[in-house]
Amino acid sequence: MSDTRDLLIEIGTEELPPKALPNLSKAFAEGIAKGLQKQEIAYESISAFATPRRLAVIIKAVARIQANRETERRGPSLKAAFDAQGEASKAALGFARSCGVNVSELEKLETKKGAWLIYKQTQHGQATASLIPTIIENSLAALPIPKRMRWADLPYEFVRPVHWLVILFGVDVIEAEIFGIPSGCETRGHRFHHPQDIVLNDTNDYVSSLENQGFVIPSFTKRRDMIRKLVTEAANALEGKAVIDDDLLNEVTCLVEYPVVITGSFDKQFLQVPAEALIAAMKGHQKYFHIVDSEGKLLPSFITISNIKSQQPEVIRAGNERVIRPRLSDAAFFWQQDCTNSLDSHIEALKTVIFQKQLGSLYDKSERVAQLTATIAKQIGADELQAVRAAMLSKCDLMTGMVAEFPELQGIMGEYYARNNQETEAVAAAIGEQYLPRFAGDVLPKTSLGQALSISDKLDTLVGIFGIGKAPTGDKDPFGLRRATIGILRIIIECKLEIDLQELLKPSQTKVFDFMLERLRGYYQEQGFALETIDAVLTCRPTSPLDIDKRIRGIAAFRKLPEAESLASANKRIHNILKKAKEKYPSEPDQTYFTHIEERHLYDKLETVKQKIAPLIKTGDYETALKHLASLRETTDKFFDNVMVMDKDQTVRINRLAFLQQIRNLFLQIADISKL
Repeated sequence: MSDTRDLLIEIGTEELPPKALPNLSKAFAEGIAKGLQKQEIAYESISAFATPRRLAVIIKAVARIQANRETERRGPSLKAAFDAQGEASKAALGFARSCGVNVSELEKLETKKGAWLIYKQTQHGQATASLIPTIIENSLAALPIPKRMRWADLPYEFVRPVHWLVILFGVDVIEAEIFGIPSGCETRGHRFHHPQDIVLNDTNDYVSSLENQGFVIPSFTKRRDMIRKLVTEAANALEGKAVIDDDLLNEVTCLVEYPVVITGSFDKQFLQVPAEALIAAMKGHQKYFHIVDSEGKLLPSFITISNIKSQQPEVIRAGNERVIRPRLSDAAFFWQQDCTNSLDSHIEALKTVIFQKQLGSLYDKSERVAQLTATIAKQIGADELQAVRAAMLSKCDLMTGMVAEFPELQGIMGEYYARNNQETEAVAAAIGEQYLPRFAGDVLPKTSLGQALSISDKLDTLVGIFGIGKAPTGDKDPFGLRRATIGILRIIIECKLEIDLQELLKPSQTKVFDFMLERLRGYYQEQGFALETIDAVLTCRPTSPLDIDKRIRGIAAFRKLPEAESLASANKRIHNILKKAKEKYPSEPDQTYFTHIEERHLYDKLETVKQKIAPLIKTGDYETALKHLASLRETTDKFFDNVMVMDKDQTVRINRLAFLQQIRNLFLQIADISKL
């Protein structure tokens, strides 16, 4: 008989929440894996399966018997275990008795901290089948379910009512009862196409039985790939291109067990409404995929995925077309109504909407953002008056009917309404770009006014929330300050804006500045920069993100030079000497106290390099500056080889400490390379 078997676990339920399904599936598989590892049950691999009505895993080559465990109990110290005559004490006898053995059967453990009596025992592994039910229960209990529900008059709680349970170990059912459901080898197919039980004779029958008999594609990944292919082919047939948003694709995959593609169309007159509003109606309400032409313009067609293979697909098509029409009519109505009022007519209404209780209304925020946007605009060469106008109009679309219905269109509709009101192109574009980047990896504002407005809006929120004592703690960040900070930093760095953060922040806002520097650390780590490289720069606390970027890239290039390691070591040595020095020393050494030729050589070399790197540092060419600093290696090495810094003569010693500080300060203009 084989020492391993494949294990199938399936929890059959009512339809699971689509947006939660991927996380539930992942967490369930991870919980089972963790349980097996904790019990030291060997296995080869684990695969997760998830559909609207089931969570399942198949674990390959699971050991039939748990591994033997070596246990060790520590008893009294040897001093306490035996008396002067070597007789066992009461402590030793009691410990042996608790272990079920004689004192003579105990072993001794000797370490640097002392010696003890110990009892070692081999605990033989249990049958895997006896441990699996508890592993399943623990995994289900740990699932990320915000609110569990009860059903019927049962005392159990889960994300949805449970109807069947499969625990198949090879060809054998592991007997268990979970949520009041006894385990078996019967799964269920599609709710309509195959509602009957499907008997599984072997774990390996699971996928093929569901696909071939049950009208169910149990693999989430396979089902998603099928939907992507079906949608793409359907769009091609309509001579268009499907826009497949990953979030929508995942959600649709979570809604169906057997995907069937359906295409439909809507009246061309709706294309007079901004495309984003029509797309929001199709995606948000109906989970439709929209289609565009070769130029990216919206076509009057849509694609939906049905969970039923109908003998009359035209009926389903007509039903979807009938349902989407009132949704698009609503969008058209909001557009027409909103266009009857100018965008600036909503400014006064912003006073009635609270941004945050302690930070005032949206009008108050707009005024603060306007002032800050003007300041940034001046720094980056954008029009200050236009900056103020864009900021004061930036939140006005929140008062429109369209954004009230589709909140995800904030900013986007503001841009449309601004153009409709003959605002300048710069103002309209800035309003549309104010929320960029909306998520990790999103595009950045392209216009200088949009960049200024986006930075200002995010920075105002960041400073305000910190100011009222609601900074992020742990994994809690209800105001999205981490995302906002990364957005600010990305815009400044990737758009190459010369902006000094400390000039925008008040002296009292050190915590905000520190928070932003910490986010930079993560930003560069994600790009593959070594933590030592990042810390070497951030330790110096530069205030311009763009300048920080140049320094980090300069240090990364410097570390590839053959001189880098020696100079880093020398800087570390200098840092340690200065840290331990108790005497005060001047900022500059006095050449009259140089007693070694190596001091003179290093000083002269230092002066030459200092003149070369001064203009380079001013222009931010840190890579070239560091190459010049690398030329100090040989002279610095000779200095340390031949000169005793901590000389007995106090005057000479203090002068050499000042000399070391001068060397260190030269590098600190770029980074603290002693961190490397």
